[in-house]
Amino acid sequence: MRELGRRLAKLLRAGDLVMLSGELGAGKTTLTRGLGEGLGVRGAVTSPTFVIARVHPSLGDGPPLVHVDAYRLGGGLDEMEDLDLDVSLPESVVVVEWGEGKVEELTEERLQVRIHRAVGDTTDEVRHVTVTGLGERWASADLSALAA
Repeated sequence: MRELGRRLAKLLRAGDLVMLSGELGAGKTTLTRGLGEGLGVRGAVTSPTFVIARVHPSLGDGPPLVHVDAYRLGGGLDEMEDLDLDVSLPESVVVVEWGEGKVEELTEERLQVRIHRAVGDTTDEVRHVTVTGLGERWASADLSALAA
């Protein structure tokens, strides 16, 4: 998952919204850790479950990474207004774990990453990942670089 995040980082630019979904323990935060490495941002990328969001500034000339965990948020975008994601999005890469039904209104152009692993099978570390680009930004993007 970490390597997938590093590969995905090469495709991302400021203004991109990435929505991650999958079961608990599927690898959403691990993928985001790889994104942070690939984007060259400051700070350890860890789960922002209790703080809701963390901003990781770029160590170079790339965009900062805004990492959001919407798991504990029940409502839609209205409940997330205090995070100012609409303000951060144009100059950042915004990654939202558990964002379905909550942040789609931010932009019609987003990358949806669904991670599936066999629940309850602790011996199977294989993940099946589906990456779907939505909107004009992703219409002609070559996502083949993400294939394992």
